[in-house]
Amino acid sequence: MKKILVLGLTLSLATLVALAFWLYQQLHEPLKIDEPQILEVSQGRSFISLLNQFEQDGWINSTLPMRLWLRISPPEKPIRAGEYELEPGTHLLGLHQQLMQGDVITYRLTLLEGWTFREMRQALARAEKLEPLTQDWSEEEIMEAVGMPDQPAEGWFFPDTYTYFKGMRDLDLLRLANRKMKGLLDQVWETRQAGLPYDSPYEALIMASIIERETGAPFEREDIAGVFVRRLQKGMRLQTDPTVIYGMGERYQGRITRSDLREPTPWNTYVISGLPPTPIAMPGEGALRASVNPADGDTLYFVARGDGTHQFSRTLQEHNQAVREFQRNRREGYRSWPAAPMDVEAEETEETE
Repeated sequence: MKKILVLGLTLSLATLVALAFWLYQQLHEPLKIDEPQILEVSQGRSFISLLNQFEQDGWINSTLPMRLWLRISPPEKPIRAGEYELEPGTHLLGLHQQLMQGDVITYRLTLLEGWTFREMRQALARAEKLEPLTQDWSEEEIMEAVGMPDQPAEGWFFPDTYTYFKGMRDLDLLRLANRKMKGLLDQVWETRQAGLPYDSPYEALIMASIIERETGAPFEREDIAGVFVRRLQKGMRLQTDPTVIYGMGERYQGRITRSDLREPTPWNTYVISGLPPTPIAMPGEGALRASVNPADGDTLYFVARGDGTHQFSRTLQEHNQAVREFQRNRREGYRSWPAAPMDVEAEETEETE
């Protein structure tokens, strides 16, 4: 009797070992694919339904081994939706881990510093594999969806490179960019200098957007900010071309004239005093930090050299001289600030400050 019991246990153990070896082999058997494949997993789809698809497509011989494994070792979390790249040699157990980890194919979208809200939305609409949920939404609907109802959208989204995967919505990226901008603005506001002519972080955001549009040279941002801050403190108008351009909207075609400078819009700082009512673009971190930590000095003017940098001046006389000097050899795309006589098209002009 004892021998029979030992024999039975031995046979059972041998069977279990053989079953375990067979199961291991089946789970590590490479899928029958000869080249990389893109697997799309929709939201809410189960791994069992994928197994059935693999069997129908001839990628596996049977769903039984993986079904047994899932009963023996139930997964701790469901598989994640998205696109997955399967290489030849991929086996079922490894694929299941890949799907649970969410190791999906990702895409990148860069929102550039200085873009307007309209330009950002155009970039989102062009983004590959990004669901255009908000494509037909109004600005008000978008701001309500990101948790800022009744707030203008301009300036409230941080320019950066964002990673996403198929199945994500443009609203997801908008919320992410909005949270990043709000967080960074709160952070830099805590580092602000004393005595700035701002009553709120929002006014610093407005100033940062003007700085962002005024110079592409990072080392100039604090100097530009210093000029603007001193002008506000002295009660001088900012007189900055980017605010005029923003107020012109789609009418702007690369040049502004004297009549444009005189046109009353809410953003035209040649006409209005103080800051415009909203930002005019998406400022980056450098411009945000410059807006609250401007450079010390006594300059009140600057003019474009034509190479992307500016000549700063203390007096209007110095500024006019610099304007004449750099306009003599101005290149295409040249801008001066404030507007100078030769910097407007086909109209008689006068010097402004």
